[in-house]
Amino acid sequence: MKFLDTERVHDMSFYKSLGLSYPLIQAPMLGIQGSAMAIACSEAGALGSLPCAMLNAEKLEEELVTIKGATSKPVNVNFFVHEDPAPNASRDVKWRETLAPYFNEVGLNSAEVKAGPGRAPFSSDMADVLEKFKPEVVSFHFGLPSSELLQRVRSWGARILSSATTVEEAVFLADQSVDAVIAQGLEAGGHRGHFLSDDITKQLGVFSLLPQIKQAIDLPVIAAGGIASPKEVKAMLELGADMVQVGTSYMLCDEANTISLHREALKSSDAQHTALTNLFSGRPARGIVNRLMRELGPMSELPPEFPLAGGLIGPLKAAAEKQGIHDFSSLWAGQNTTGCKEVSAVDMTKWLVSEI
Repeated sequence: MKFLDTERVHDMSFYKSLGLSYPLIQAPMLGIQGSAMAIACSEAGALGSLPCAMLNAEKLEEELVTIKGATSKPVNVNFFVHEDPAPNASRDVKWRETLAPYFNEVGLNSAEVKAGPGRAPFSSDMADVLEKFKPEVVSFHFGLPSSELLQRVRSWGARILSSATTVEEAVFLADQSVDAVIAQGLEAGGHRGHFLSDDITKQLGVFSLLPQIKQAIDLPVIAAGGIASPKEVKAMLELGADMVQVGTSYMLCDEANTISLHREALKSSDAQHTALTNLFSGRPARGIVNRLMRELGPMSELPPEFPLAGGLIGPLKAAAEKQGIHDFSSLWAGQNTTGCKEVSAVDMTKWLVSEI
């Protein structure tokens, strides 16, 4: 079987070709980190990542200026490539009615809250900014952008990565000539990267997904999901991953922007219970189960389509957090939080690669 080929298991060519010391990517964590985390991880020899889906063009340029001023090492910039849905008035009204009692609890009127998408897909404006900096790696979530935008990214020599949650998606990405595929296991925290099917039953854990993708495509494959310690990093590489991507373990690091309520949840027994939910954005994402997920059910037909659901959740979340309540917060986390440590991102990186 292809994934057991000894040369493939010990192939270091891909991460070495990126100029990295270690076959490790710090996962882009939207809302959790910015340039400080990316810089620290890249300086430590891994591939640091900057999540960009909540940045406008001006803010993206500011972050890239900061990164380029602090490190000459490669950095991965990550974008969502969803299509903004058409507004659905009746669904919006129903969602407001559903959330109204919660808004009342925190002293807000849901009818007076203006909702916006909160997250933007990769666009020509973003490509204009990137072209000034020519980042070494550009990664995408929820598929790929248009062929025109993809060609622009390729034109300055960037390596292109994208997430696959099924073998079918990996084959699709390989056919589009990406440079590597991120095998996102069901264990992973944050948003699922699926784009060919909304059927969650097709999603696999990384130990099942990785070898099947390795069999199906002849590209470097990056394992992601539930990888939280040096032993798991080593196990994924031995299973055939060309690199591994780790997110949750970095969430308590000094450079993370994780709010105090989220940090406390990650350190508590609550973190042992995570679930996929579409309540916070309209699209399945894994987080620690809290009151909103318990009372409405983690997966619901009520929220508007991604990313519109987050427009109403955002003000509710912010008001509750000011009162010390995380009942309505998106407490993103993978299924394995045992690697979370209150250390620097440099020390976390060195720890994660300590057994390879």
